[in-house]
Amino acid sequence: MRSLTWTSLFALLGTVRAQTGVTDPIYENCGPSVVCINHYANVLPYHFFRNISVLGGFGDTTINDEPLREIQQADFVVWDKKRGLEILGKNPRYEFVFKVSEAVHEAPVYVPSQNKLYMSQLAPPPGYLPQLVVDLNQDPPTLSEYLSDPPVYAPNGGTFHDGKIVWGASGGNSTIEGGEQRVGIRTLDPETNKTVSLINNYYGFYFNTVDDLVVHPRTGDIFFTDPQYSWFNALTDTPPQLPAASYRYNPKTGAVFVIDDTCKQPNGIAFNRDQSILYISDTGAVAGPVDPALGHPGTPFNATGLRAIYAFDVSKDGTRVSNKRPIYLAAGYVPDGLKVAENGYILTANGQGVDVIDPDGQLLLTIQTNYTVQNFAWTGKELKTLWLMGQGGISKVEWELKGQELK
Repeated sequence: MRSLTWTSLFALLGTVRAQTGVTDPIYENCGPSVVCINHYANVLPYHFFRNISVLGGFGDTTINDEPLREIQQADFVVWDKKRGLEILGKNPRYEFVFKVSEAVHEAPVYVPSQNKLYMSQLAPPPGYLPQLVVDLNQDPPTLSEYLSDPPVYAPNGGTFHDGKIVWGASGGNSTIEGGEQRVGIRTLDPETNKTVSLINNYYGFYFNTVDDLVVHPRTGDIFFTDPQYSWFNALTDTPPQLPAASYRYNPKTGAVFVIDDTCKQPNGIAFNRDQSILYISDTGAVAGPVDPALGHPGTPFNATGLRAIYAFDVSKDGTRVSNKRPIYLAAGYVPDGLKVAENGYILTANGQGVDVIDPDGQLLLTIQTNYTVQNFAWTGKELKTLWLMGQGGISKVEWELKGQELK
């Protein structure tokens, strides 16, 4: 008997076959401005394509050159129907509240005693000193400038601890109004308006950025990331002197310890609820060359660069981290701001929105915005209102996902 080649087999069976296994339907409506994706849209019909230069979401994927418009226009995209709809609750609501400049807006810190949300604006213009504050006691909330004493140049990360705002100051400038400032960590007492510098060097070297930070609630040590974005984005007048790395600072002794130097551009940082795991995001996919001769190169996006969240085990005494492993490759842009909800879910700012993932790295839900989000913070007595901020906008979400109380 003559054996059949693939060519002869296709000749016998016919060359046209329907595509098998296609996710159908790809999505369904699950409520006002809520879209549920079926089975993670594992098998899309041909021809599909997603442009790597577009910073939007999954809805920008085209099928036969047509985008998934209902997904594009939804406020919430649910990937895990059961848990995603539990997060949203019965009446989820997304609201665009303030239109702001295209500057980066970062370091959101909620002060419960004042019911105010503090945040920064990282230029333009270079040398911009005032921070911003949202007064949640007003109806509707108001947005105004805020200047501390002494002022702090370019806070890029922040948290609340022991009654004070802890800021990671990312700016370095020798001619700024009020005197020279260098990258470091500062505290702000929101009741007295006074700021204090905790650290501004590593054995005489300038830090690069101090992008984000978190305080270990038991030891009081401050864990922070130090990528090179201040040089890329002209927030400092000196090129990097240190490799990109992450550190632990002990305020009692003044000692600074490197905890990891394997991320290309370490960015967001957060503990899980019992501080047994530390999460760090690597946004190396947005970076430029470190060459003083080229000046400040900005941060072009390379979709094949590093853009994942990593988990590290934390030692029992809270001093060291180990066992680095990736848990989530950003589904859109890069995982910028990073926080952990009260129930352990992980949130990250990711291009034009915020992703919610579980501790294993499974994407559950995406909040979609019409501007690039850099960071976010929970507010309110129940900590169920999430404020988002970034380039061009400040918005809020009302849902059932509660934030951790910071003390």
